Amino acid sequence: FLGVCGGEFSILRSPQSVVFRDGSWPIPGERIPDVAALTMGFSVEEDLPWPGLAVGDLFHRPRATVLVTVKGVDKLPVKGFSYPIENAVPFSLDSVANAIHTLFSEETPVVLQLAPSEERVYMVGKANAVFEDLSVTLRQLRNRLFQDNSILSSLPLNSLSRNNEVDLLFLSELQVLHDIASLLSRHKHLAKDHSPDLYSLELSGLEEVGKRYGEDSQQFKDASQILVDSLQKFADEMFNLYGGNAVVEVVAVKEFNSPLSRKTRSILQASQPKKDNPYNLAYPYNYDYSVIFNIVLWMMIGLALAVIVISYNLWNMDPGYDSIIYRMTNQKIRMD
Repeated sequence: FLGVCGGEFSILRSPQSVVFRDGSWPIPGERIPDVAALTMGFSVEEDLPWPGLAVGDLFHRPRATVLVTVKGVDKLPVKGFSYPIENAVPFSLDSVANAIHTLFSEETPVVLQLAPSEERVYMVGKANAVFEDLSVTLRQLRNRLFQDNSILSSLPLNSLSRNNEVDLLFLSELQVLHDIASLLSRHKHLAKDHSPDLYSLELSGLEEVGKRYGEDSQQFKDASQILVDSLQKFADEMFNLYGGNAVVEVVAVKEFNSPLSRKTRSILQASQPKKDNPYNLAYPYNYDYSVIFNIVLWMMIGLALAVIVISYNLWNMDPGYDSIIYRMTNQKIRMD
């Protein structure tokens, strides 16, 4: 794989059915969704040549996958297996969510994708009923912090302030983690069904703290430690709610690399339009090609054999003996 390491992929908790190997193998950033899909037992379009994930128990897949993306830091001192990220490009778990919808559409699994700082939320299935009281907008998050049962009453702020907007944004994201585990604990029966659940959270509050105070400031160090403790607590709570059958992963990236783009010239400079495929290369085949090819091939062979057999029987047929039409005609002629 080409690219530079720009982050860390950590496994906080995982069941025994999912085997992660301890090592410093770099994982491409664009293949992180494939890791999540394989741990849940789904297939991927391309093979993943990454030795960090071994073959586990195929008949006992985890009932939930929780992926938390933390922006603003290259690594976090969390407990568990950690792997460097190579070519940290933006990714999403939409493919995993679509696979869950396709295979478990009748059971309405819980799918929650949330980015509090950007007010992006996506809830499908039973997540609409479970997390209907979850704060998703910045105004709701701010009001939630100043309620009686918020984390401000129990969380040591140290150098962080309640009167600073950047600090409140960081703390509101921690409040979301606490509320997700709290709301799910009221619906424990959803964590015991047969359909797998998916949680994808993106936290950028630590990045804003680093921009506001600097990465060498005491505020940034305190925020990093508070975030690590909160993530570990959140991982333990989600792991226990699913009866020890959930995978909790953390992706820490300081900033995502911009995807490579091709430089184009102005239309006034282009004398003739270039072909999309100047080298006349064949188009890439997808994973359904072999299935469609076999269906068409054997259907054509079967039809060809059927035509040959029918033609042979018609050619060697005795009209006066084998055909009922000629029998009826001959009897009528004799009677006349």
